[in-house]
Amino acid sequence: MMTGKLLVAHPSILGDQSFGRSVVLMAEHNENGALGFVINQHTHYTLDDLLPEMGIDAPVFQGGPVEDDRLFYIHTKEDIANALPLGNSLFWGGELEDIKLALLSSKLLSNQIKFLLGYAGWSNGQLAEETKTNTWLLVKNSYNLFENEKQLWGKILRDLGGELALYSFAPNAPGLN
Repeated sequence: MMTGKLLVAHPSILGDQSFGRSVVLMAEHNENGALGFVINQHTHYTLDDLLPEMGIDAPVFQGGPVEDDRLFYIHTKEDIANALPLGNSLFWGGELEDIKLALLSSKLLSNQIKFLLGYAGWSNGQLAEETKTNTWLLVKNSYNLFENEKQLWGKILRDLGGELALYSFAPNAPGLN
């Protein structure tokens, strides 16, 4: 099962608009397909821009190209009603009012939650094919997903070692050099 694991974009797709240098946290994988969230690509939005009534200024990440007008969140607060466990002390979703109260009361800190616009989705069999052709590398999630997002992709490649580690230093569009 892929739920809770990380999909890391293979260096061969460095220039891909949607997924180049992406790290995706897998939230769901079943016979209907798979769903995950790109966790290391910032948007130009803050939560205050999207939901000013919440009164919370937090960065918003590009969760993926599907339904990119819909807000999702992953967090570390296990007692949020209707939140789904992802392993590694991570949870997906839950009641937004509970999230707001936990943030405002500092029971959930800003470095324990990530707000995401959209998600990444795959139809049944599509993700298996993409991992077989090395579009994605499947990695156990042993990383802190709430800090150093810009360096996460490279750090994982360096940890994997070998030739992949060399690619961690490549520019976004190597063909332009």
